[in-house]
Amino acid sequence: MPHMTTGDDSRLRLIHEWLAQLFGHDDFDLRPASADASFRRYFRVRIGDRSRIVMDAPPALEDCRPFIAVAGLFARLDLHVPGVLAQDLERGLLLLDDLGERPYLDALAEDSADALYGDAIAALIRLQSAAPEVLREAELPPYDRELLLSEMGLFRDWYLQRHLGLRLTPSQQAILAEAFEFLANAALAQPRVIVHRDYHSRNLMVCEPNPGILDFQDAVIGPYTYDPVSLLRDCYIVWPQARVRGWAQDYFRQAQAAGILPAAMTPARFQRDFDLMGIQRHLKASGIFARLNHRDGKPGYLNDIPRTLDYVRQAGAACPELAAFLRLLEELPPAVSG
Repeated sequence: MPHMTTGDDSRLRLIHEWLAQLFGHDDFDLRPASADASFRRYFRVRIGDRSRIVMDAPPALEDCRPFIAVAGLFARLDLHVPGVLAQDLERGLLLLDDLGERPYLDALAEDSADALYGDAIAALIRLQSAAPEVLREAELPPYDRELLLSEMGLFRDWYLQRHLGLRLTPSQQAILAEAFEFLANAALAQPRVIVHRDYHSRNLMVCEPNPGILDFQDAVIGPYTYDPVSLLRDCYIVWPQARVRGWAQDYFRQAQAAGILPAAMTPARFQRDFDLMGIQRHLKASGIFARLNHRDGKPGYLNDIPRTLDYVRQAGAACPELAAFLRLLEELPPAVSG
């Protein structure tokens, strides 16, 4: 019989039945592998000396088809993503390759960071270098104004109003709206590439070839700096600003050499694009972390909000267009624990 260490719920029984049908026996070990910020869960299944991952994505809450489509796209671009070994879309189950148990977050250290970020940047250059015909065939949705604004709205709705309990004045609402429009316009003016949309230390695995890439199902066509800033101004780990600038410039030079960016683009223009995109992303992330606490009962993400908003303050300090917004940010009460 399979070994169970995951709690006895109806989805878990469904997974066991499905695996027993796939393998023709129930002599396997099933344990939790990870959970993420969605309604998906992941389990590691061991059969002898083999290991696989089961994605549990309840069909009423999650759609497996984008994951399958983007996995195929990324694999064609020579990126290391888990292959889809079996699928049951009706029941929301996928059997995937196992890329190991060591995320970047656990491996990053002073002496390893240059090599790990170097590998991650090289993979990102391959992703962003996709030929125009590949982009057309992929049919990924655009990172458009509506999506950019709705993401920043999470900061207002879930962090400011729900988490901090603020009743925003008309003046404050106007300051937020003006800042959000400015940031959306800046993002829409950037060169467009395939965007993973969550390219950071919890979704990159240390493996061979390195990195293994996870959680890519929300990929879009959008601003070129979104993934670099997700990687280098990570909500889960902080590096000295000088070191981040060095890695960011490494990306910039490689992106220009690969033809992703025009030769006329200056390092200063790139840095501004990088900073403004980071502000948009980190406002979104702060709202998501608050929503995970209040809607989904996942309070652990609240600990990441101060770090995330520090990025907003640092990047915004170089942008006079956001002066009123930064003053509003400084007037906020401290975050509460839940």
